[in-house]
Amino acid sequence: MSLQDKVMTAMKAAMKEKNQTALAALRAVKSEILLAKTASDGSDELTEEQEIKILSKMVKQRKDSAAIFQEQGRDDLAQPELDQAEVINQFLPEALSEEEIEKVVIATIESTGAEGMKDMGKVMGIVSKELAGQADGKTISTIVKAKLS
Repeated sequence: MSLQDKVMTAMKAAMKEKNQTALAALRAVKSEILLAKTASDGSDELTEEQEIKILSKMVKQRKDSAAIFQEQGRDDLAQPELDQAEVINQFLPEALSEEEIEKVVIATIESTGAEGMKDMGKVMGIVSKELAGQADGKTISTIVKAKLS
């Protein structure tokens, strides 16, 4: 079942439950998928990697917005953003723990022979591609910096 089909099924369920937060999040996902399909190379289907990238971006946007709202003392606006991020997160692969990310980083450093911060970009590129959708870039970056310094 494609991501678009899963989103449509979830949208129908949200409509029946009258869950406005989930419905708003799912409509946003559907919109982003359609935009990506029309903007891509003309093929009707997105790769799983593209879908994960879209969903990760949307979750990050909502979490960033919620953080800004919380900084300004607007918890009433932050909570719906966090709720929407949670709905979108359901469609992403399960996130890895820091220990699991660390194992991948160490293996990558050993396989590439990276030595020091000058090789951080090379390691980040490989690890980010390997863990797409399973870990956010900030966590990966922090672990890579710690291991290379």
